[in-house]
Amino acid sequence: MLRGDFHMHTWRSRDCGTPPKSLVKRALKVGLSCIAVTDHNEVEGAFEVRELAPPELKVIVAEEIKTPFGEITGFFLNERIPPGLSPVETCQAIKEQGGLVSIPHPYDRVRNSPLDDDQIDGVLPYIDIVEVFNARTTLDRDNERAKAFAAEHGFAMGAGSDAHCTLELGAVAVVMPPFEGPDGFLASLRVATIEGRRSSPFVHLVTTANKVRSKYLRFTIRN
Repeated sequence: MLRGDFHMHTWRSRDCGTPPKSLVKRALKVGLSCIAVTDHNEVEGAFEVRELAPPELKVIVAEEIKTPFGEITGFFLNERIPPGLSPVETCQAIKEQGGLVSIPHPYDRVRNSPLDDDQIDGVLPYIDIVEVFNARTTLDRDNERAKAFAAEHGFAMGAGSDAHCTLELGAVAVVMPPFEGPDGFLASLRVATIEGRRSSPFVHLVTTANKVRSKYLRFTIRN
């Protein structure tokens, strides 16, 4: 059985400082054997991780894409999808690459990035996966609402640590059979079990610090 985590970031995300090499090392240390790297609006970090990973660590190239109404994740991508497209256009762009559409942390009321409810209704025909456990979601009932939504519509259920630092890896493990390709991944998810614990709310301070660092570096480079 594989142990997967399908939501994490590298330093290619402006709110994360994790080098790809450190991510690979930590993933192996905590016993993960399949990961999806989901940088914000970027896929280069995922390609770098995949290149560095040994054969025992399966890496899915993914992207957490910002739309004007919230975020959508594409799995099994070949190239970057630009932010700013409508939710429907974003889903279509994912499908054009043969990828899978996932809705991350859909009901997390603490964040400002979940896709709006009416927008979720508009992309229902495109959805393959709903993230039903996100370790950074503060309230358990928000994860439970996502699980109920996925069950109601028959979507596959995914989960991830949403790690923005290496210490967060290990909070989530999706235990699932081996698979090949997007269709195999979906089939495997449908019989998977999710082991997870919520991360400390203090991990959000890491995100804030990385955003400040990123802004400072961009200002320094410009000036």
